[in-house]
Amino acid sequence: MSTSAKKSTPFWFGGAASCVAATCVHPLDLTKVRLQTMKGNANMGMLGTMIKIARTEGPLRLYAGLSASILRQATYSTVRFGVYERLKQSTSSSPSIWQLLLCSSAAGALGGACGNPGDVINVRMQNDGQLPPQQRRHYKNALDGLVRISREEGVSALFRGVGPNVNRAILMTSSQCVSYDIFKDLLLNHTPMKDGLTTHFTSSVLAGLVATTVCSPVDVIKTRIMSASTSERRLSSMTIMSQMYKMEGIRSFFKGWTPAFIRLGPQTIITFVVLEQLKTWHHALQDQQLMVAKI
Repeated sequence: MSTSAKKSTPFWFGGAASCVAATCVHPLDLTKVRLQTMKGNANMGMLGTMIKIARTEGPLRLYAGLSASILRQATYSTVRFGVYERLKQSTSSSPSIWQLLLCSSAAGALGGACGNPGDVINVRMQNDGQLPPQQRRHYKNALDGLVRISREEGVSALFRGVGPNVNRAILMTSSQCVSYDIFKDLLLNHTPMKDGLTTHFTSSVLAGLVATTVCSPVDVIKTRIMSASTSERRLSSMTIMSQMYKMEGIRSFFKGWTPAFIRLGPQTIITFVVLEQLKTWHHALQDQQLMVAKI
């Protein structure tokens, strides 16, 4: 498959774009976490959950854990986008789908491991209001969460769920980044659409749909592990999967799918649109500097 002309861009662009997106869609992310940690057959729905949070905890609680979400994106997304772009640039001028999948898998694994501490704090802060008062952790912000978890539970607790998180990150990066590149390539080569906002928007919506469906089961399991109480911390991924299937059925693996897609759709759109714009500005600046150097 063909790709855009390869030009070097700063490693942190993907992380910066993801932080912008995360800030915009944080309430939906929080709702998704609440739905995923809701045990049993209770099915309040996305809108009902958001209304309940606003009424019982206050509207500002919809932004609980925002600092942790920013920390997560600053680590996880910076690494996965940055490594993916670097590995993709090191391949041939027209990398195959298999080459892109290999690049995205390596990038996702590294990103998932690096972003795990921020993800643990993010999940806990978002789920705190749903816990009984005596079990709430009341982290002030992401930094406070890092310090308290390290002191109270040990540094290893920051990497709780790292296995499912790495698996999810591999699936997310592969399904999101590779599908975005494929859809963008198809639209540019087989439709009258040009390389611009409309193409970026359409490609990112389709990529968000693919990524949400592929990642949902692993995302639910990862969320359950990270939000587990001390007594449940020894449960393995397979044990949690088995319990979920027996007690809640196959649909439990897709709990929170709707808010996940509603969140991931806009997040994917904002991320890739901002990322493409950053690349455009950077390339324009590079071209301008090159012209000045020639004068």
